[in-house]
Amino acid sequence: MAGVVVAAEAALLRARSGRLGGDVVVRCGQGHLFTTLWIPGASVKSLRLGLWRLQRCPVGGHWSLVTPVREAELSPAEAAVAHSRHDLHVP
Repeated sequence: MAGVVVAAEAALLRARSGRLGGDVVVRCGQGHLFTTLWIPGASVKSLRLGLWRLQRCPVGGHWSLVTPVREAELSPAEAAVAHSRHDLHVP
């Protein structure tokens, strides 16, 4: 059953962001863009809630639900901002 849940999350992540995991551009509830490590079925820095995660936004310094963003739908300036802001790196 756990494998099905992880596979479903990976499929939803791919549909939403175009990626299966790794460094993914996300948007917080206040609209800030940043990059975070997203591993389907696991969470190190956030509370998993399906395709959303509750985590600290490094841009606004607040806790928020974040959701993956398809980079192809961002302007070049938005993509550059998202890639210049990364949450905490996991060693």
